[in-house]
Amino acid sequence: MKKRSTLPDRLAALRTAMDAARGRIDPDVEERIDAILTRVDGRLAFSGDVTIVALAGATGSGKSSLFNAVSGTKLAEPGVRRPTTAAAMAAVFGEEQSDLLDWLDVPRRHLVTGAEDLSGLILLDLPDHDSTQQSHREIVDRLVELVDQFVWVVDPQKYADAALHDRYLRPLAAHADVMVIALNQIDRVAEEHRAGMIADLRRLLDAEGLADARLVTVSAVTGDGLADLRTELVTLIKGKQTAAKRLAGDVTSAAEALAPQLGDADADGVPKKRAAHLNHTLAVAAGVPVVVEAVKKSWRHRGGIATGWPVVAWLARFRPDPLRALHLDVISTKKNKAIEPGRVNRTSVPVAQGVAKARVDSAVRALATETSEGLPRGWQDAVLAAARSEETLLPDHLDRAIATTDLATDRGNGWWTPLRVLQWLVLLATLVGAGWLLVNFLLVSYFALPSLPVPKVGNLGLPTVLALGGVGAGILVALLSRVGVEVGARSHAARADRELTRAIGTVTSTYVIGPVDSELARRDRAREALKQLR
Repeated sequence: MKKRSTLPDRLAALRTAMDAARGRIDPDVEERIDAILTRVDGRLAFSGDVTIVALAGATGSGKSSLFNAVSGTKLAEPGVRRPTTAAAMAAVFGEEQSDLLDWLDVPRRHLVTGAEDLSGLILLDLPDHDSTQQSHREIVDRLVELVDQFVWVVDPQKYADAALHDRYLRPLAAHADVMVIALNQIDRVAEEHRAGMIADLRRLLDAEGLADARLVTVSAVTGDGLADLRTELVTLIKGKQTAAKRLAGDVTSAAEALAPQLGDADADGVPKKRAAHLNHTLAVAAGVPVVVEAVKKSWRHRGGIATGWPVVAWLARFRPDPLRALHLDVISTKKNKAIEPGRVNRTSVPVAQGVAKARVDSAVRALATETSEGLPRGWQDAVLAAARSEETLLPDHLDRAIATTDLATDRGNGWWTPLRVLQWLVLLATLVGAGWLLVNFLLVSYFALPSLPVPKVGNLGLPTVLALGGVGAGILVALLSRVGVEVGARSHAARADRELTRAIGTVTSTYVIGPVDSELARRDRAREALKQLR
């Protein structure tokens, strides 16, 4: 059998729920629940062995006469002789309770001796709740929130008074189990009409959610029903559970006020498609396509210099490296792929402006809207605020993600060195052949000397073969290496696209989705605590 939650457990659950929900619910509801917590804490600071019962009623209901009759005193002066002070009066049975009465702010207090059966009772006589003096009504409103038990005194003429039911009884339905409705002056009602009047009042109370409230009929004049009411009070005192019941009712009331603020819809986190869309939007805004294209061009540029025909490749050195222009020409190594963030400067990737920036904002809003769909407005606003919490720093986070991503531009080029050696060998052969031909031409034409011996390779001399073959071989090797460079450029560009997208995804997850998930987790904590509270 599941263990029933105790009042401290429920209070702890309410605090947990409020800590999670604070700032995300209606301010009036938040203020109301905080006031309840303050009142509960205040009451728990005092002994639960003392029971505070308030007699409240309208003008002419005979409340003061009933107060005297129940307490066995003549402390309250009924009718026109009643003091007009705006203070309530307390009859304290047993030991003095100065601290508790100070907390209640009841200055008029009297210690009643001789009524041992009522020891531990503080009986309050409140001002008329329908008094024309605002200060009187304020006292009633304040003390009604603090006492342990209510005894609402009504009379046969005004027991259905809308002011009483709308202002007090119906709003206090959660405390029906600590409420007594005393139909006073029953002696003024004919015997044949009493049953119908009692039934009508009972029906009215039940319709207002007060089925657990006890209904008694009394007469302060004839004494009818007084013994039953006094017995009710004695039972309350001996049970020593009235304060706990009242406080439990306050906690229940707080839970009922908080529940609509949390909503019933489940929030399953950021939809994958929406997260992917935002990631793509941020990648475009951060300049990932620009960097990917720069990786491709840079690989072509460097590969062309390394493997191309040295004569032409030398000229290519005068063209700028696309990655260097973006400040992304950092060479990483297999042993040290990570770059210290503190040593990374800003890149020169174009910052998102205009349309791109608007698309990012739209994507963030769409993600927050879809994720928080069905939640109360306060939580929707909180989710949007969480999604935009790093908005001003997001460009820096994106730029740093690109700057620290290993583009692997120093890997996969091991074949460049052999080709570079081959190209220089081919160039050397070309120069040897051309030089040989030039020397023979000069010896024969200008110095009239015999030419150097020329070995034959087929029908062609070796110098001619070396010169023409070297040029042809250099061009052929350059063309073949260009194909390899292009394949490598596309492969590295694809890899850079994946790595950069992953890096942008980390930024998206950390600085947009992460705060949103945290916000949803807060709501889950609040709902789970509310579930425990209920």
